Amino acid sequence: MDELQTGKIDSAVLDRLISKYTHPHPRIVLGPGIGEDAAVIDMGDRCLIAKTDPITHVTGEIGYYAVHINANDIAATGGTPVWFLATILMPEQTRSDELEQVFAQISTSCKNLGVTFCGGHTEVTSGVNNPIVVGQMLGEVDKSRLKPTSGAKPGDDLIMTKWAAIEATSIMAIDCGAELTKRFSEDMIARARRYLYDPGISVIQDSRIVAGYPQVHALHDPTEGGIATGIHEMAYASKSGVEVWYDQIPISEETAALCGFYEIDPLGTFASGALLIASDPSVSDEVIDQLRAGGINAARIGRFTDPEAGIYMVKNGSREPLPHYNQDEISKIFG
Repeated sequence: MDELQTGKIDSAVLDRLISKYTHPHPRIVLGPGIGEDAAVIDMGDRCLIAKTDPITHVTGEIGYYAVHINANDIAATGGTPVWFLATILMPEQTRSDELEQVFAQISTSCKNLGVTFCGGHTEVTSGVNNPIVVGQMLGEVDKSRLKPTSGAKPGDDLIMTKWAAIEATSIMAIDCGAELTKRFSEDMIARARRYLYDPGISVIQDSRIVAGYPQVHALHDPTEGGIATGIHEMAYASKSGVEVWYDQIPISEETAALCGFYEIDPLGTFASGALLIASDPSVSDEVIDQLRAGGINAARIGRFTDPEAGIYMVKNGSREPLPHYNQDEISKIFG
């Protein structure tokens, strides 16, 4: 067997494991699959959405990340996050005030989203060198508003909110600020640090605006591996092809500068904060207008096609394969 690499598991390996070891149930509306980041369970008049995700790559704002990253996947399924549980693993020699800071971040983040922090598990262990928070978010959705990643249809427009690499931009500015201020202005680095909150890594408001459209067929919250990998996941889950228009993908000045400095592809690095939307062209303009009216940048960046057309990108007039990143590009900095 091949040795697994750091980062996302290869889709073919993961698909085999999911097919072999997960179990069907008559009340599971949406089960495990490539690109599907939450399970949906029929509860009668509505559905329960269950999501779990660990935060392993940040420390200073780990509680904030844990809540928002998990809430995003509930929202990107069309639902509302309601309850949050956390398993908190702290390294040896952790002080009580450091643990309390994580609890405080989780509590504040939940309150800001209207979510109840209702349980979990906490321990100090020799098994980790840095804090790890494994979050579990539970939410609800009306069956008519469910938006699985797998719902995209050939002919749908591909719409993206906000900008590429929002999360990665904030990570670089926060963790590499001392190095970056030798090359860029302090004002620019300060703006990039604020990306965590402005435009922010949450897609809850984005999802609320578009989830009510029956003609919006699928939503997806790209994270590790960036916008490009998120698009691959949508196409794979939907059994479709996709044509991406590189020149239409919004990339901010700060992101372009920091990614250029570290020779990172902004389409291949942590992208929380952006939402990918598969929309029938008949409502795409209205969807974009509604997002912009809500203060959320949005752009049409491609279209879904028949699966035989493949997954590719049009860049500078040329057609090329859309890159797929099992290992996030930010590993070039942090390993």
